Amino acid sequence: MGRAVLSQFLTLSNSTPRLSSSLFCGRLGSKYLKRPGSIRHNRTINGYNGAGFRCCCSVSLSQPAVPETSSIPVRKRIVSGVQPTGAIHLGNYLGAIKTWIELQNSYDTLFFIVDLHAITLPYDTQQLSKATRNTAAIYLACGVDTSKASVFVQSHVRAHVELMWLLSSATPIGWLNRMIQFKEKSRKAGDENVGVALLTYPVLMASDILLYQSDLVPVGEDQKQHLELTRELAERVNYLYGGRKWKKLGGRGGAIFKVPEPLIPPAGARVMSLTDGLSKMSKSAPSDQSRINLLDPKDVIANKIKRCKTDSFSGMEFDSPERPECNNLLSIYQLISGKTKEEAAQECQDMNWGTFKTLLTDALVDHLHPIQVRHEEIISDPAYLDGVLGEGATKAAAIADATLSNVYQAMGFLYR
Repeated sequence: MGRAVLSQFLTLSNSTPRLSSSLFCGRLGSKYLKRPGSIRHNRTINGYNGAGFRCCCSVSLSQPAVPETSSIPVRKRIVSGVQPTGAIHLGNYLGAIKTWIELQNSYDTLFFIVDLHAITLPYDTQQLSKATRNTAAIYLACGVDTSKASVFVQSHVRAHVELMWLLSSATPIGWLNRMIQFKEKSRKAGDENVGVALLTYPVLMASDILLYQSDLVPVGEDQKQHLELTRELAERVNYLYGGRKWKKLGGRGGAIFKVPEPLIPPAGARVMSLTDGLSKMSKSAPSDQSRINLLDPKDVIANKIKRCKTDSFSGMEFDSPERPECNNLLSIYQLISGKTKEEAAQECQDMNWGTFKTLLTDALVDHLHPIQVRHEEIISDPAYLDGVLGEGATKAAAIADATLSNVYQAMGFLYR
């Protein structure tokens, strides 16, 4: 989400509520009244273990979805999304979309196209709608199952923007000024070319997550800071407007928002550029040679792998600090082939670069071809795609509107 966002076989612990009404007169009270501009960046984040996209994550529910005495199983909720800017590439797929396929089997999942985030920098208005539909088609082609997950467009659920405005009133400007991505992008673009949305989009990201009372959010390494802001903002709003204050206004009391936990896989969450093993694979990189796009034809994939940056060492190995490109390409092969890290390392340890590049190219082509065929079928049936997005937006809006009504009530607005 946010910019790109992203985790399977989760081991979760159902703990007691993270926030309850008793917290609103204790630790959180002093924290947010005495130091309203503080935000923590050193919170320990749980990691992942296992094969493929895998994580082992301990999660706390902010408030139970059902009474603890109920025997009805409640699925924890996950939300994630990708921007419809540029071509969806291998980094988006391995870092986010591929993980969703496993998550949708065990969790209540909502996957959306974050088109509102796509306008924070100059963009092509003629292409936004087309790119949004194309991104949705890629979700489905990759295996997102609409019987298990809701797929929708962010701007089709208007509660995202409404909640963003409400959250903005409780967000200290100092929190936003410290966001690393804003500093980097504004420095590159120049003050005259940077809109306010680039500064405030982490608040929209918080709205995207908190609207759905999300338990878990798959994120890349570059989005950890934004998710931490979301967590802090949830706690701040819970303190300022929740608990007994909300109950006095006729609400249920307690926490308004759940405080979500991050899911960050160790492999695949940050697929690196084909031209620089120390830089992330990115849509915004000037050279298309730096990335494998999911819809690249076979000959283009072969040419990109043939020309990608390598090194002068012999054999393939993981995790060598002197060989970032080798680690990146071997990790891609491992994830695309479905092998374990140990299996991939053993298979490729004695290969030269020519042999390995052929192996990697064949694996990529074999894996991506079915996705490309299915994408063409979906994009050629606009009625089907519109129906999927419409149904997904309806389901999402039902959840989002309930949260938004609670926020309006807790903040003292006249009932409508």
